[in-house]
Amino acid sequence: MRNVSTNTEEFTISFVLKTMPESAQSKTQNMIAALWQRSQPQVLERLALLDRAAAEPLTPALQQEAAATAHKLAGSLGMFGFPEGTRIARELEQQLEADCPNPIQLKSLTTALRQTLFPATT
Repeated sequence: MRNVSTNTEEFTISFVLKTMPESAQSKTQNMIAALWQRSQPQVLERLALLDRAAAEPLTPALQQEAAATAHKLAGSLGMFGFPEGTRIARELEQQLEADCPNPIQLKSLTTALRQTLFPATT
């Protein structure tokens, strides 16, 4: 299980699981793993949109949609134990909310996010 942290405090899924009875730990880990498996197609769709935003001329509509997508990823990845994914998605969101996002930085961040979430497939 991956650690989950925030800027203001250290919080880990592992810590929460350790406070639970062993049978509940296993059940919770299995539920989180199953939820991650079910969520992967949607996560991949969101990554594809971010890839598009980094590769294409950025229209205001695409920029807004990509910023909202990065925001959703930033908010959900920690639940699955991807604190680095959350950090990268937040950085992408901030870039996309800027008046003139840097396309090179967008590409770098989207690549880093994909590698963080799916290291075996990149």
